[in-house]
Amino acid sequence: MQMISPRMASGMQEKQYTPSLLSFFIYNPTFGPREGEEEKKILFYHPSDVEKNEKIRNVGLCEAIVQFTRTFCPTKPAKSLHTQKNRQFFFEPENNFWIVMVVRNPMIEKPNKDGKSQTIEYQEEEILDTVYGAVVRQCYSMYKLFNGTFARAMETGGVELLMQKLEKFFYKYLQTLHLQSSDLLDVFGGISFFPLDKMTYLKIQSFVNRVEESLSLVKYTAFLYNDQLIWSGLEQDDMRILYKYLTTSLFPRHTEPELAGRDSPLRPELAGNLLHYGRFLTGPLNLNDPEAKFRFPKIFVSAEDGYEELHLIVYKAMSAAACFMISASVELTRDFCEQLDKLVGPQLTLLASDICEQFTINRRISGPEKEPQFKFIYFNHMNLAEKSTIHMRKTASVCLTSVHPDLMKILGDINCDFARVDEDEEIIVKAMTDYWVVGKKSDQRELYVILNQKNANLIEVNEEVKKLCATQFNNIFFLD
Repeated sequence: MQMISPRMASGMQEKQYTPSLLSFFIYNPTFGPREGEEEKKILFYHPSDVEKNEKIRNVGLCEAIVQFTRTFCPTKPAKSLHTQKNRQFFFEPENNFWIVMVVRNPMIEKPNKDGKSQTIEYQEEEILDTVYGAVVRQCYSMYKLFNGTFARAMETGGVELLMQKLEKFFYKYLQTLHLQSSDLLDVFGGISFFPLDKMTYLKIQSFVNRVEESLSLVKYTAFLYNDQLIWSGLEQDDMRILYKYLTTSLFPRHTEPELAGRDSPLRPELAGNLLHYGRFLTGPLNLNDPEAKFRFPKIFVSAEDGYEELHLIVYKAMSAAACFMISASVELTRDFCEQLDKLVGPQLTLLASDICEQFTINRRISGPEKEPQFKFIYFNHMNLAEKSTIHMRKTASVCLTSVHPDLMKILGDINCDFARVDEDEEIIVKAMTDYWVVGKKSDQRELYVILNQKNANLIEVNEEVKKLCATQFNNIFFLD
């Protein structure tokens, strides 16, 4: 299938505005069933300074839309509402609890010929439901990771407690939403895995086993290097959202040089000690501080009987990070933290050094990297493995891609087409900018390739993609 992508309007005098968050609210229609009690339905509303009647009106409108669409399909309620100026996204994460996100469509402000007035042109087709629908689901998943379900808060302290928790969490979290950076990676919500040789992987597995044996309180462990996952004892869906928190929020706040020198300020209390670069990213900043607080963030993960609450200890040495999860019913003391620091610090430092050395050797063997003629995104639905050469950096606040937004939009469109059918398929698109975009879906795996080959034809593009699969994914089977 071949398509031509539209070229975005451009001009010296034009102003372009990216998608932005207009409002975000959570409501439960069963909380204010009678007339005059409508405000009771609203559990959280952003921005908070909106007049009360407008909040009630907006929530009422969403409620009406959801009810109206149920008449057509009772099992699948409305997911989004498209208007010229904005797009509304609806999500019911728990029974009768609705999350609504309203996004202003991107727009272009064009000057009129008289030079005084402006014409606004809304680009409603530039927003993809799949991308922003995924953002809404992420909002709930992140809330649930740190607070548990809405129902849990209701059981513990009723509506008041739930409203407090929602206000406390979303007031901060919504500030980190950068909707203009949202793209296909948000749809996948995948995990980037660090490639390792068997010997080094076994060393890490041995390290995890030793720590869990020595510190019997540790229930689950995850091991990351360079913001990429190597080992996890958590369920996939729990690790997926924890990974997003670590890589887009926690780690960027604690950046440090890959190899700190002898006089590194990282561990002033161990000056001259090159064997121990470990430190806590959550909990105590300095173990030698008599005023140090031993409080760790709590997370909620899946368990056989629903969920379990855990302390999250994140400990880092150079580019290696280990996450230790311990039952929240246990009180963590200074003694325990000192024991963990003494046990894990030197071992993690050594492992980080080994991984770095192995990685350097592998790069030397593979030779200098040439600028490839293609860029790609790969995702495996079975193990959530994700790999992108398009994204140079993606955090909560910034998303640096090496391709034009038009091409990212095409990738999203292809993904939407893939989502509509269960069969394996391939789509090839010729963009107006002379780029070729190829999407392959095969056996729960998706591969998206952007080729910069101006004069290539379909057959040549197909051959290039086959070569890419042979070099980059030689151990992965893609149907031709």
